[in-house]
Amino acid sequence: MVARWKRYGLDPFILALFGAIFLAWAAPSWGAEHERWSPAEVAGWGVGVIFFFYGLRLNGEKLRVGLQNIRLHTVVQLTTFLLFPLLVLGVMLCVDLQADYYLWLGIFFAATLPSTVSSSVVMVALAGGNVPAAIFNASVSSLAGIFLTPLWMSLFLKAEAGANSLRDVVVGLVFQVLVPVGAGMLLHRWWGGFAERNRRWLSRFDQTVIVAIVYTSFCESFAERRFAAVSWPQLVGLAAGMTALFFVVYGIVSVVCRRLHFNREDRITALFCGSKKSLVHGTVMSKVLVADQTLTGILLLPIMIYHAMQLIVVGIIARRMGESVRK
Repeated sequence: MVARWKRYGLDPFILALFGAIFLAWAAPSWGAEHERWSPAEVAGWGVGVIFFFYGLRLNGEKLRVGLQNIRLHTVVQLTTFLLFPLLVLGVMLCVDLQADYYLWLGIFFAATLPSTVSSSVVMVALAGGNVPAAIFNASVSSLAGIFLTPLWMSLFLKAEAGANSLRDVVVGLVFQVLVPVGAGMLLHRWWGGFAERNRRWLSRFDQTVIVAIVYTSFCESFAERRFAAVSWPQLVGLAAGMTALFFVVYGIVSVVCRRLHFNREDRITALFCGSKKSLVHGTVMSKVLVADQTLTGILLLPIMIYHAMQLIVVGIIARRMGESVRK
């Protein structure tokens, strides 16, 4: 049954994420407790470990090889940090934001996030794309997001009472993301092999930490009744909107790749790396961006929906592309 679910992108991680939301709704008090210690504090330490092991797996030689394709990298990074935010901003200018302000803020937050790392590389490899370029773009996107995502979010959060300053956000992300990644890269020569051999277990650790962060974030939001105004029709509309956003970006990138005469491998890399967004960075940044932690659940809701949808849709597309090559 699990193998059948995975075929359509419904892996245990996706189910665990939505299970965590259900538990947060059913019993929010434990996850929102802060008297002695809280799951949020444990998850916060786990974030540093995630990025440390990510740094351990970064291979400098592969990054240097990937650096050579400048046109491809430009398309991917502009899609991630310019096309996505501008598309959402265009829609936001045409609608009334007051009724669902924080929900729209979460949608814009999802649009400003960097691309995923592990799933992008896996999907590109599955479809027969340019894997070294995928590794390079995913890595660069992760590091650039430390500065570009808060910069985009400052358009809205600077006026919010619950927002941290741009300087505090960047400093916090540097210590939570950049410092562990740098430490891991320095130790890659000695421990890189260990990280590669245990990639599966490290991936499970990453997923466990993300589920813990999602759970505690939604516990705090449910405890303060932040979702009281979000109805089921709104959730359905949000899911439809995030799906539409993916296909619009996917279609634009596909046209750009044809106009630039990319080969098949580069086109796959541009499509998969450019159209994906990172839930890992979303969970980390949501905690740093706002001082009012009861808002993080709403900020995470759109990226969670987008993450689940992109795994399902891109998983199906990647498998079909891979099968067409093998035939």
